Amino acid sequence: MKKLKIIYWVFTGLLAALMGASAIPNIMSSPESVAYFKFLGYPAYLLPFLGVAKALGVVAIVTPGFARLKEWAYAGFFFDLAGAMYSHIAIGVPVSQWAPIFIGFIILGGSYSYHHKLRRAKGTSAGMRVASEPHSLQMEA
Repeated sequence: MKKLKIIYWVFTGLLAALMGASAIPNIMSSPESVAYFKFLGYPAYLLPFLGVAKALGVVAIVTPGFARLKEWAYAGFFFDLAGAMYSHIAIGVPVSQWAPIFIGFIILGGSYSYHHKLRRAKGTSAGMRVASEPHSLQMEA
């Protein structure tokens, strides 16, 4: 269990750093962020919204408990990364410039995967108890 926790927190710390580092310039609408967002074809008024959403997602992921909120945060981070990758592909940005987004997907996948491994090790899974069979979940009464 200790090994699972260490791996989970390494991935989760990296995810929090990645999303937190991109949330701050978005919230502040830094000139660089605004320019790049316009280059991608998006209006600047979306930046603070996305930044706040990322910051709240980071808080949800690093705060103990709140299983359903964590699921939403992980989903939001997935859509953020997928949207970023799609935006770069859609306007013809060379692969060398958007390929690093895959690192974000790897970090996200690691954090999400180990989050669920820890929950299974503890015997719970987002409001459900784990039955004796590995892929059989039963609702709690």
